[in-house]
Amino acid sequence: MKKVLFIALLLPLLSRAQFKIVNNSVSNLVELREGTWPITLQRVTRDSDTSYVLLFRDQHYLDDVIMTTFKFGSADQLKYFQKGLAALKSGNNGDMAKYKDYSIKRVDVKRQGTWYVLNCNDGAVTNFQQTEADKLMAAAASL
Repeated sequence: MKKVLFIALLLPLLSRAQFKIVNNSVSNLVELREGTWPITLQRVTRDSDTSYVLLFRDQHYLDDVIMTTFKFGSADQLKYFQKGLAALKSGNNGDMAKYKDYSIKRVDVKRQGTWYVLNCNDGAVTNFQQTEADKLMAAAASL
């Protein structure tokens, strides 16, 4: 009887040691585009660390769906991205903002307006229009 009571008291203590509560969450800040060529800005929180990722379909692959996650390590890095877009918005066709891990180029297209091409150093490429860039800048400014 003592053994059963001892096991009954010890079992809950042992089971707690096997589980670790992890505080992970992913939330969409802004979904710029849906459909065939989606682009989403997400906040990723793990324990006490928060980072931001731009999730998009790599445009190098037309026949395959290759989703690329471009990580901004902090809100400050995302704000530098926003400052680059703001500078390009007031710039001219062909202007480029170069960063350590990526570059953004402004391309003016007749009858379609202004486009931005994001080239990541790992080779991933996507593009987005001025309206989508404005949404990205607003999301980054709200952080």
